[in-house]
Amino acid sequence: MQVTQRFAQMLKQNVGKVIVGKESAVELMMIAVLCRGHVLIEDVPGVGKTTLASALARSLDCSFKRIQFTPDITPSDITGYSIVNFKTGELEYRPGMIMSQIVLADEINRTSPKTQSSLLEVMEEGQVSVDGTTYAMPEPFIVLATQNPVDFVGTYPLPEAQLDRFFMRVSIGYPTAEEETDILERFASGRKPMEELRPICTSSDILRLQQEVEGVHASREVRAYISAIAAASRRTAALQLGVSTRAAISLLRASQARALLEGRDYVAPEDVQRMAEPVLAHRLVLSAEARMRNMTAERVLAGVLQSVQVPVKVK
Repeated sequence: MQVTQRFAQMLKQNVGKVIVGKESAVELMMIAVLCRGHVLIEDVPGVGKTTLASALARSLDCSFKRIQFTPDITPSDITGYSIVNFKTGELEYRPGMIMSQIVLADEINRTSPKTQSSLLEVMEEGQVSVDGTTYAMPEPFIVLATQNPVDFVGTYPLPEAQLDRFFMRVSIGYPTAEEETDILERFASGRKPMEELRPICTSSDILRLQQEVEGVHASREVRAYISAIAAASRRTAALQLGVSTRAAISLLRASQARALLEGRDYVAPEDVQRMAEPVLAHRLVLSAEARMRNMTAERVLAGVLQSVQVPVKVK
């Protein structure tokens, strides 16, 4: 437990050399790493989405690839393809850009839905299938995707099945005046903080920490609390699509990881409440009436949480 907390502190400090403030976003991404989850970083252009993802990747001693998604990227560019070896007459697999431990899918919503769908299998099952042959991804495997809001020109909204495979969605937001002044000072001096980042842990360290998360106790009452939240979302008139079972499992895992970072070996209701929005909100689909009333998934989810009784016994 102390090892996990020390790792969290070191990661925050390392990423903080590049990203000013935004400790909450860094913590959420760290929780996703501990839970073997993929992260969707969504915000307006220019607030540091790609920088945050790159800083996290550089802090982990894992293989790393960046895919710049554009309309002309094809599914075979992502998953790889087979080509005939004219010397042997046999098909040989040429790995695609996804074959790495940490993958930065930059501006994922600027590519076509067909190419987006090529990520479904690899994000869910950690493998790609090409010409009937399955190739396993290296571990740990994490996709860090960035996207601009869908109302910007030249973007394609991610389908619900794709969104459901993202463990959580993280928003950065604009910096405060003080933080922005600090950022400008860094750039005025000509420093390049990204080049100074060094890895703070290895692949084996990450795998060991991931196993620690699975050892955090979640009582039957806490599990029933998460199930009740999921059920309440499915009954809410404001939602066309509520919380899936995959989403409920993700909320449980995220709550376990947060409890571990807080120094506890059990999940408390506040862990569930804290992780509900980043884990669930992006998976919810508002009803037509809710959209007409300018409601948001976050507001609807807050109402769902208030309607569910919080358990008293948690250990």
